[in-house]
Amino acid sequence: MILIGQFDSPFVRRVGIALRLYAIPFEHRPWSVFGDAEKIRPINPLTRVPTLVLDDGDVLIDSAAILDFVDSLAPEGRALFPRAEPDRHRQLKIAALATGLADKAVSLFYEKRLHDVTSEIWSNRCRTQIGSALDALEGARAALSSPWWFGETFGHADIAVACALRFVREAHAGLIDWPAYPALSAHGAKMEALPVFAEISQPFIAPA
Repeated sequence: MILIGQFDSPFVRRVGIALRLYAIPFEHRPWSVFGDAEKIRPINPLTRVPTLVLDDGDVLIDSAAILDFVDSLAPEGRALFPRAEPDRHRQLKIAALATGLADKAVSLFYEKRLHDVTSEIWSNRCRTQIGSALDALEGARAALSSPWWFGETFGHADIAVACALRFVREAHAGLIDWPAYPALSAHGAKMEALPVFAEISQPFIAPA
């Protein structure tokens, strides 16, 4: 398999971490949707990452769709999203909050970086959405006593939250009062200390 995209993207990173945890070999092509758009477009017409090229040449796009496929390759009982309800939709809910948080952080960055005149209406909306997602995630994590979000082992929800937190910290330095989010900060630090997080990692690089 070939994973396309840089690991400073929380979406690419969560896929890379899952592939490594499942011991699925892959080639990593750290292409940027800005600097390497002409390489990505023939493979993914949306020119987005992550893009996963399968061994048979088929192409999957969107991190959620990619992880759904990758989970199907996991041995019984090892999938990072539970296969049985209600645990499945509960983890999906947390992961969706985390990826939504990351998506709004990306939107805010592009608004500030790529426009000569930014829209304060749009920027404020993104900041409000980011803050609301952080509030919801903080409340959910603070209410738990388990070592990971859903028990004794971590899964996609834990990974998605940590990847989103890292991106917000680096792409929007000074935006968030992190001491106001102690449970999330502790969660992020615990995840980042894992060897797979150290391996599948890249400091944020602003597009040229």
